[in-house]
Amino acid sequence: MSSYSGEVTPGGAPDTRELDSLTITKVAVDEKMSNNCYLITCKHTGEAVLIDAADSAETLLPLIGTTPLTHVITTHQHWDHHRALADVVEATGAATVAGTPDAEAITTQTGVPIALDVAQGDTIPVGSCTLEVIALAGHTPGSIALLYTDPDGHPHLFTGDSLFPGGVGNTFGDQAAFEQLYDEVTTKIFDRLPDDTWFYPGHGNDSTLGVQRPHLGEWRERGW
Repeated sequence: MSSYSGEVTPGGAPDTRELDSLTITKVAVDEKMSNNCYLITCKHTGEAVLIDAADSAETLLPLIGTTPLTHVITTHQHWDHHRALADVVEATGAATVAGTPDAEAITTQTGVPIALDVAQGDTIPVGSCTLEVIALAGHTPGSIALLYTDPDGHPHLFTGDSLFPGGVGNTFGDQAAFEQLYDEVTTKIFDRLPDDTWFYPGHGNDSTLGVQRPHLGEWRERGW
């Protein structure tokens, strides 16, 4: 039985989940924002990707170590999710990835060009495994989630700031943006994926779609 809980704190130890083909390592950075960063490593090739070089290169680079890092995926353009992007890319030579509508803003904020801008249904290799891009506009125009469909288990979904335990991401009082994000999360995630899908958000603890599904109506009713 895996001991993975997904409960991490800035300055604390990472938590690692072992799948048949991938290793998922979650670490939190920045005491104030407590961003989650995810190092996903292919067991067959040893290659890895990093989801959100959010902060603290001094934490992320030792975590990566000598692992060949092929891509750094930024889930969206907000400043707290890419503060270590330049340092990680400089140290590793990894290719940068972001949703097309957010790519220019990320480059403007970080000075790092986006090598691969992606849209709904695109794929990103993790060694011999694959992450599928799910575009989720609302929190930002180009927010993306990354789906790993485990052939030997349940799906794993990295949601950035678009889905958390307890609701969709913050849309800052913009009702139209909330409705867009709610509809996209509902149709592209909850209507498609099973209850045992485990999701990993950009901040805080993980959850499963099955735990959250009964509350979708509440989220719609409250409007955030």
